Amino acid sequence: MSMIRDLRAAVRPSRPMLRKDTGAYDTTRDPGTTSAVVDCAIYRDGARVESSKPLTPHEAMRRVRRDGGFVWIGLHEPTEAEFAGIASEFGLHPLAVEDAVQAHQRPKLERYDDSLFTVFKTIHYVEHDELTANSQVVETGEVMCFTGRDFFITVRHGGQGSLRALRHRLQDDPELLAKGPSAVLHAIADHVVDGYIAVADAVQDDIDEVETEVFSPGRKGTPRGTDAGQIYQLKREVMEFKRAVSPLMRPLQLLSERPMRLIDPDIQKYFRDVADHLARVQEQVTGFDELLNSILQANLAQASVAQNEDMRKITSWAAIIAVPTMVCGVYGMNFDYMPELRWKFGYPMVLGITAMICFGIHRTLKRNGWL
Repeated sequence: MSMIRDLRAAVRPSRPMLRKDTGAYDTTRDPGTTSAVVDCAIYRDGARVESSKPLTPHEAMRRVRRDGGFVWIGLHEPTEAEFAGIASEFGLHPLAVEDAVQAHQRPKLERYDDSLFTVFKTIHYVEHDELTANSQVVETGEVMCFTGRDFFITVRHGGQGSLRALRHRLQDDPELLAKGPSAVLHAIADHVVDGYIAVADAVQDDIDEVETEVFSPGRKGTPRGTDAGQIYQLKREVMEFKRAVSPLMRPLQLLSERPMRLIDPDIQKYFRDVADHLARVQEQVTGFDELLNSILQANLAQASVAQNEDMRKITSWAAIIAVPTMVCGVYGMNFDYMPELRWKFGYPMVLGITAMICFGIHRTLKRNGWL
């Protein structure tokens, strides 16, 4: 079927270059929107049903039950009161409603009698000129999806991860939208995982930069090291990334492997491709974590070596200075009978012997690498 062959091109025609993106994310609601509902539309036979005035969720669902199709409602950070009416209209489970309103959930998939509740963590790379101990590298948000037989509801939290562009791309492919809410769920899952791939590439550049700085030669060809706070901050951001990626593996495996009556069989097989991409990102993020551990340990080891080298130099100079200190201390004592005390060449002889001993100690320490 041509729809199936062109599925991936429809839901992600191109992968955005996240570092150069200036308008890929919609961080606000539509101008003039007075509620959490960003968009509410009916789709029938793969096409959006136009309406002369904005539809309310209640009106949209009434038309769907009368004429067929499905309704897609998008919300942004709804309050409990704003979401209560929608939850009642569509018969959403109270536990899922509570999670959707409160946010801060792990990625997961929960099945209820008449709906699926899916939580995705969105990741956005935060541009920065220079990585510091306080730099924010990734910013997280959440997209929660309620999938029913004739409805699809998305609840977004956070300023990033708008689904408006995705909605428009799906509307340009009526053959795909004709598959119903499960096609929208796949498109969102694919969209979220594509975002992970783009962020992973950007984080890789940051890690390469830190690694180069740690092992680049400093004075006298030795590694100069870097601020451990920068490495630790980057490690914290990678851990935040990992908490978004790893828990999502199980939900995608369930969507791709276990038959579900709310998921179209033609769509289900494409969840395997999304799960495969997520597995590669998970391996990459796990590698980031291990690599940053090694870089941090190497940086701390370099700091210890540099401190030991400084201590050796200080000790060496202290040993050299100890010789004239000892000689001067001896000749500073108030005794009448001291070696060469009355000899006119005694003073230069003592200075010469002291200088020779200091020079010999310096040469020995220099030859042994202490200076």
